[in-house]
Amino acid sequence: MLDREKRLRVAGLCGVIVPVVAFSCIFIAISLSPWFSWTANALSDLGVGEAAWVFNSGLMASGILMMIFAAGLLVAFGGRALRRVGAVFLFFDAVALFGIGVFSEAAGDIHSYFSVAFFVLLPLSLFLLGAGAVMAGSKKFGSFTIVDGILAALPWAFGWDGVAIPEAISALVASIWIVAEGARLYLGHGKG
Repeated sequence: MLDREKRLRVAGLCGVIVPVVAFSCIFIAISLSPWFSWTANALSDLGVGEAAWVFNSGLMASGILMMIFAAGLLVAFGGRALRRVGAVFLFFDAVALFGIGVFSEAAGDIHSYFSVAFFVLLPLSLFLLGAGAVMAGSKKFGSFTIVDGILAALPWAFGWDGVAIPEAISALVASIWIVAEGARLYLGHGKG
């Protein structure tokens, strides 16, 4: 059994790896899908085409990695209630990401529920984590986290013909925080 510090390092490493796995699989799926259009499609459209196995398995793997990362944050944040609530929201966000991969668009409405949950929980978790960090005295990183949450939500305020662009922007912006916090956790600086 790994001791607490090693578990936190593993969780941090998972956070750093999440966007690498997710975006690699998304871009591989796009390269295998010549019909895909950033302005007319949703990223989830890739989950039912010729590259469905790459896209869906990438989201499932990313969801598992993000669950491990969020669980590590729960351990790291100890008695910090607001940050722990944010980590729980992030964990459920990871479950939603996994669910998007399991239940492709071919599964019907359940896919939409998981997708909406993912893109709602993502900025909410960042707001809570950021507010908790500010309350814990980490004003710079907390402010960065809150701004990241705002930027992750912002693309949804505009009208788009397809949703691939706001999906990608939201996920990319949130990934910046996930990598930063994952690195902090891995290096032993993301505690408390």
